[in-house]
Amino acid sequence: MPIHAAGLGNAIMDALVRIDDDSILTELGLTRGQMHPVDHDRWEAVHQRVAELGVEVHSGGSCANTMQTMGLLGADVLYCGQIGDDAQGLAYAEAMTANVGKHHLVVHPSLKTGKCLSLISARDGERTMLTDLGAAVHLPGIGSFADRIRESRLLHLTGYLFLGGPVREAAFEAVAVAVRAGVPISLDVADPFVARTIREDLLALFHDHVDIAFLNREEAELVTGQSPEDGLNSLSEVVDTVVVKLGAKGSMVRRNGVTARIPVYPTAVADTTGAGDSYAGAFLYGWLQGWSPEQCGNLGSRVAALTVGQVGAVVRDQAGLIAARSLVGGAA
Repeated sequence: MPIHAAGLGNAIMDALVRIDDDSILTELGLTRGQMHPVDHDRWEAVHQRVAELGVEVHSGGSCANTMQTMGLLGADVLYCGQIGDDAQGLAYAEAMTANVGKHHLVVHPSLKTGKCLSLISARDGERTMLTDLGAAVHLPGIGSFADRIRESRLLHLTGYLFLGGPVREAAFEAVAVAVRAGVPISLDVADPFVARTIREDLLALFHDHVDIAFLNREEAELVTGQSPEDGLNSLSEVVDTVVVKLGAKGSMVRRNGVTARIPVYPTAVADTTGAGDSYAGAFLYGWLQGWSPEQCGNLGSRVAALTVGQVGAVVRDQAGLIAARSLVGGAA
């Protein structure tokens, strides 16, 4: 049976810490709400500083979060990334198997599994991240995963892949395989840091290869140099379906010259980690079902609300996922 969606991403373990006082961010020299690339020693030093606050560990990485959301909603998905031969890598593989039934993870014999420390503000759930990519960015190529891409109806990627390291070339290899096989490609910019760092690469990918694009407000402004709405319109000239997420103001989806405005579904915010990833996963699930852009966006918004109502990026409320899917598109 063909795979509904294949995903290639940076396999990262998430360590989540709630902070009552944002002054700790100033103490640590961190910019609130941003992702900070760090090495292993810096990551460990900050982790040690906040460990007494309590740490919750989950499998993560933007693409993996999206793929797990799709899988939990009922899509047949396969995720490829690289982990280390360590306890964190084993836990990561077990989590992927539990959530989607299988994976295509590669194990590096000596490098450590990548990790992201998310400091979550108790005030509004905003997260400030420190990421040590570890083994994730040293994936040397996609190997037999190329065959699985060819069997798929969609390839999902994130902008993080194109920042550098061997995984950048693996990502371009995956793009080439999908293009030759006629497999549509979705790309989530995933972080303003990505938009600032590789803007020209993103524009080239959108222009030449991407069929579904996900950006948040800041990413849209950085990539296009325009307002979110104007950026949505300009990107839609080269990308079939463009989604711009506006946080508390909902999202906009543009396809075939028509813009659908999607509301948010209010919830008590516990943690914003992975909200955009789960939105993308739910949206792509709807896309695979042949739903309208408005239906896809509404499912994305409902699932994102479930995500921010808990700590952790992958929704654990299976009944809530089923209810959201049924409300938007009918029981599957």
